[in-house]
Amino acid sequence: MRIVTCSALFSLVLSPVWANDFEPSMKAYLENSIRDWATAPVLIDAINGQNARTSGYSQAQIDAMDTAWRAEVGTASTPTITPVLENAAADFLREQVVKSGGQITEVFVMDAHGLNVAASAATSDMWQGDEAKFQQTYPVGPDAAHFGDVELDASTQSYQAQISLTIVDPATGAPIGAMTVAVDAESLM
Repeated sequence: MRIVTCSALFSLVLSPVWANDFEPSMKAYLENSIRDWATAPVLIDAINGQNARTSGYSQAQIDAMDTAWRAEVGTASTPTITPVLENAAADFLREQVVKSGGQITEVFVMDAHGLNVAASAATSDMWQGDEAKFQQTYPVGPDAAHFGDVELDASTQSYQAQISLTIVDPATGAPIGAMTVAVDAESLM
């Protein structure tokens, strides 16, 4: 059965309309399984804290952080990656992955620049600000969501669809960052 499912999944990945076919399922998953914890105080505090530290960063500083992150992926020394993976918000995100029973493959939150704040596992890069998952959420406004195509993810080695949304500070109603939740594609079928 797994072979049939994987074959069907592979054939669907090659279809350009597949992502559009799954958007209703992705929207439902966002509303039923993500929104409840998307504004957890531990996430809001982590994003606000990083925004305070990075508010004056130049693009050159952001690029340097992203370059350092990429160089650390897969190595023993990870001074740029470790703080993103070892904090209370990252622990909370890993709890959500476990609670999903395999439906969520990874999740990460970003600050106002699109820099990773916390992640359930290491991502392939630190700066998401140049990608649709960030560009079509945080800068768009508080109710923005982006539903990515189903793709083979390099960091998780699974077919997944990314659901991204703006994170809003409940105290102010202002957008403060974004979150991306990668959902196993088979769970959307």
